[in-house]
Amino acid sequence: MQDWQFLLDALPQTEGFLPKWQLIVATMAVFNTVQNFATLKLTRRLYTGVAPTSITELQARTFAAWTLTSAIVRGYAAYNIHSKVVYDMALLTYLIAFGHFTSELFIFRTAKFNVPVLSPVIVSTVSLVWMIQQYEFYVKA
Repeated sequence: MQDWQFLLDALPQTEGFLPKWQLIVATMAVFNTVQNFATLKLTRRLYTGVAPTSITELQARTFAAWTLTSAIVRGYAAYNIHSKVVYDMALLTYLIAFGHFTSELFIFRTAKFNVPVLSPVIVSTVSLVWMIQQYEFYVKA
């Protein structure tokens, strides 16, 4: 157990699971950032309602920059969950993600219902609802 203690000590120490969830989502976003910089393969799985050639390296890098920004905000929220400003910023990253993916599905129709699209819709929805429900617990204004 001592071998793993340093990992446990690095986790957010704040009460509840929301800070740990923020860290998990931030970590997944870092992976997504790297893959967007490295290849178009997974990005093309998201936007199946357009020709694959419509998904460019520039678009993927722009998406990577946004994803990295959201990862930083969410990672910061994992360790500063009681800060109203940080909490609000993290909550807004999920609102933006939800808005982006649902608009691509229902308005622009560049995405279709599949696992690569539903995953961020579910994560953003669950995170939004969870953060709104737990606002008073974590942000003691």
